Amino acid sequence: MKPRIEKILEKKLVGKRLKMTFTDNKTGELWRRFMPNRREIKNNLNSELISLQIYEKDFDFNPNSEFEKWATVEVSDFNNVPDKMKTFLLKGGLYAIFIHKGSSTDNRTFKYIFSTWLPNSEYVLDNRPHFEILGEKYKNNDPNSEEEIWIPIKLKE
Repeated sequence: MKPRIEKILEKKLVGKRLKMTFTDNKTGELWRRFMPNRREIKNNLNSELISLQIYEKDFDFNPNSEFEKWATVEVSDFNNVPDKMKTFLLKGGLYAIFIHKGSSTDNRTFKYIFSTWLPNSEYVLDNRPHFEILGEKYKNNDPNSEEEIWIPIKLKE
C-alpha cells in the first residue's frame, strides 16, 4: 500500500466538532448532529465530506487521550456560515494519502500507516490535523466502502 504524497493549500471548512477519545468515541454522534444541517451550507466546493481530527502536539494515540473531531465540508468562503456551525481553516502542507477499502471500523489501514509505512519512510508526522475524505465511494460501515486517509507529514531531519 503505497501512498500518494501531495502538498495542499489551505482549505476552508465548515461543520461541527466534538471532543472525544478513542475509548469514548463519539464519531457517530458527531455525524448525526452534522448531517441534518449540512444542506444549510450553500457554498460547498464539492460533495465530499471531510472527517478531521486535531491531536495535541506529541499525541501518543493512547486510547484515553482526548482529541477534537470535526464533521465538515469544504467551502469557498466563510461569508454565510449556518447557525450552530463552526469554521476551521486547515493550513496547507505535505500529506501522505492512503486509500482505505472496507468498513470505517476496520483499522488495519491505520495500523499499517503508523506501524509499518511511517517508521520505514523518509517522513515523520507533522503537528497538523489528520483527515479523511469521504467521497462518492464512501459507504459507512460497508465492506465495499472506500475513503482517502490524509496523514500530515514532513521530511525527517
